[in-house]
Amino acid sequence: MKPDWLWIGQVAMAALINVAYAFAVGSALYGAWLERDGHRPVSPAHAAWLRAQRSLRAAAIVLVIALAMWLLYESASMSGERLPAAFGIVSTVLTQTHVGQAWGVAAGGALVLVVTAFLRSGGVRDGVLWIALVVIALGRAALGHAADSGFASAALGMHALHVLSSSAWGGIVLAGGFAVLPALGASTARGILIRTSMQVSNVAMFLVGFMFATGVFNAVRGSGGSLAALTGSSWGHVLLFKAGLVALALMMGGYNRIVAMAQLRRAASTAAARRFVNVLHLEAIVMIGVLMLAAVLARSVPAYVLHG
Repeated sequence: MKPDWLWIGQVAMAALINVAYAFAVGSALYGAWLERDGHRPVSPAHAAWLRAQRSLRAAAIVLVIALAMWLLYESASMSGERLPAAFGIVSTVLTQTHVGQAWGVAAGGALVLVVTAFLRSGGVRDGVLWIALVVIALGRAALGHAADSGFASAALGMHALHVLSSSAWGGIVLAGGFAVLPALGASTARGILIRTSMQVSNVAMFLVGFMFATGVFNAVRGSGGSLAALTGSSWGHVLLFKAGLVALALMMGGYNRIVAMAQLRRAASTAAARRFVNVLHLEAIVMIGVLMLAAVLARSVPAYVLHG
């Protein structure tokens, strides 16, 4: 696809969707981890738990808005109309295209997410919230190239797992580095920070395994199994750049797990706590780049198409 203003708008909205969804997943995880202590106003975890709740609500609202704007850009792209005139095409896109159907799934899940994010935490509410997040992942996966194989395909299922696992990993980095963990900087919250950092590290390792396996599947499918297609196409170049940023994020996460977290558990000092949070903050900046490149890949022609 030629990178005109419509393409740039779609990529921008897709990147915002990626970041907002990751923030929502990460905030939901932190909300669950801090639930036990965070409810009590006198608890050192209360401020961090409140940040997780507010971050979840803000991310859910941004996600709905970004999805609506993405649909408008997609309608303009499909019809060849200018952006204001594309409003009249939206209903046709929703009812007569597979993109509209997939968008409806993602948007429906996002609306449920907004409602549940403002409800009091509890078993039913949390269950519905996680179902909504999974539904959004399925809808988002169906908006990409994986849907070319059909809605009931292994490619779509693997891509949905990739979206969910990569968003969860990115989310705990983004929500942790930018919102939640800085609120655990006081010495009275040091024990909670140590416990939460261990949960972050352990869950991240698990998620990276899923992300790597599904990412390799997507890369092989997108390149048609051809190294020449991977290195000789714009799609492949973006994928390689994204892989480089992922490797950088993994190195930062590895440093936090092996060095910073070990120092934090051993000394429980303010310096060690700041080091862990600061590295996570830097990792979050890299993660934004990864999610932006994922949006570019979703709106680019796969290498296997260009190379037959």
